[in-house]
Amino acid sequence: MFKKILVATDGSELSEKAVESAIGLARQHGAELVAFTVARRQPRSYMDGAMNNAAADDVERQRLEKAQALVDAVGERASASGVPCQALVAHSSQVADSIIVAAEKQHSELIVMASHGRKGVGRLLLGSETQHVLTHSALPVLVLR
Repeated sequence: MFKKILVATDGSELSEKAVESAIGLARQHGAELVAFTVARRQPRSYMDGAMNNAAADDVERQRLEKAQALVDAVGERASASGVPCQALVAHSSQVADSIIVAAEKQHSELIVMASHGRKGVGRLLLGSETQHVLTHSALPVLVLR
């Protein structure tokens, strides 16, 4: 049914459950997996509360390295399960939009991700990347909690 599945991960415990489910689903369908994460951009302007350029460059480099290590680890787990996997990192401040764009560019047929299940004020203040993906993606989205 599915030939390519994108799994979005942030390295959290809940996200790890989504990764395991995505690997199992890909194995069942003989699908390729795309492990995806977003390394958040550091604000650069004074109005955004930016730090100096050298410090910001260092923080961004560390975030990118950590993000790449995260998706590489997913790729290794998928490969160990016999699932081909591509590991991708986006560098953006727009997490949900990056997930949608990556899924479309990779010709994925399903997005798998976790929801932290925030409610009320917590959801209002923190927003919901999962909710944004659900409401803006033309692709099916499997949400795990």
